[in-house]
Amino acid sequence: MQALHFGAGNIGRGFIGKLLSDAGVHVTFADVNQQIIDDIAKRHEYPVNVVGEQSTTEIVKNVDAINSTSSEVIDHIAKVDLLTTAVGPQILARIAAIVAQGIIARHKQGNAKPLNIIACENMVKGTHHFKQEIFKTLPVELHEWVNTHIGFVDSAVDRIVPPATSKTGDILEVTVETFSEWIVDETQFIGKIPHIKGMEPVDNLMAFIERKLFTLNTGHAITAYLGFYHNIATIRDAILDERIRLIVRGAMEESGLVLIKRYNFDDQKHIAYIEKILSRFENPYLQDDTARVGRQPIRKLGANDRLIKPLLGTFEYQVQNTNLLIGIAAALNYRNDGDEQAVELADLIANKGVKAAFTEISGIENNNIIVQKVEELYTAMQNRQFV
Repeated sequence: MQALHFGAGNIGRGFIGKLLSDAGVHVTFADVNQQIIDDIAKRHEYPVNVVGEQSTTEIVKNVDAINSTSSEVIDHIAKVDLLTTAVGPQILARIAAIVAQGIIARHKQGNAKPLNIIACENMVKGTHHFKQEIFKTLPVELHEWVNTHIGFVDSAVDRIVPPATSKTGDILEVTVETFSEWIVDETQFIGKIPHIKGMEPVDNLMAFIERKLFTLNTGHAITAYLGFYHNIATIRDAILDERIRLIVRGAMEESGLVLIKRYNFDDQKHIAYIEKILSRFENPYLQDDTARVGRQPIRKLGANDRLIKPLLGTFEYQVQNTNLLIGIAAALNYRNDGDEQAVELADLIANKGVKAAFTEISGIENNNIIVQKVEELYTAMQNRQFV
């Protein structure tokens, strides 16, 4: 089995690429970083440090790499069995056109074997979004053929892969946590679902997407924003601060009530899941910066993302949201000159005021009572009156 994977960064190499290679799949990485491409193409392997109580270094083999802007990408798409991505939500639209060209080539060559495409991104229904971008540049007359021969499979991915500098100077070395979760929608595959250890097909994907989004992503973001606010550099140090920990756990419990009511989750099992997430944030072997995790605050304050979507759920099920609101106010206070969206957010608040900026970004109506609460919390933080 052959796969083309867009994105040879830390997540691509340390998570999806590793799982595919471990399952015996030949993986070709597509990326724009020529140094990484050349090293993978020369060595056909790279080390992954899996860190936790039982840390190991594993060698990922059976890999190759090409430049994602080259015509080789089109040739690969015409013949591979699986196409995956780990490029970031904003990049999907940029690579859609060349993927469409590869699909056109596949059709011209008469390759009727199933091809399944899985966008492994931190976003809800990322593959559905990717499909929409691909279809924009596909001829209309090919749409029916594509829907028959190509599966667009949504997924939920979960593994903390922080930036890490190799002690040996190896550009390909990557460090990951022991925990990983890759859940895919089994109803969206075309043809036989490939057996890949670590990839779990389910028929109720949205429940798992929201469980991860409302718990790991929500907690991670709030930890980052409160940590950054308190001048704490790392996620581990932030979550070990009892002030922050109480708010983060409280926010995950509030979003958890939404999940329990919406999907009939077992409440005790979900509390255990929250505790597992908190312990992952504490992992002493992972050095992840609050500044990195907090980046792109405008996206993270969007209606379908990790802060506002669970908040909307608290309206729907009439459950408490005090800690979620603190996390949202902390996100609005995120001031990082090294992050383009943080600068844009600060400018928007300066020009329009926090209430108008918040409602514009989140889509929440201005007359909603929580808008006033967010403004009050934001102002208290601005005035350093928030403990």
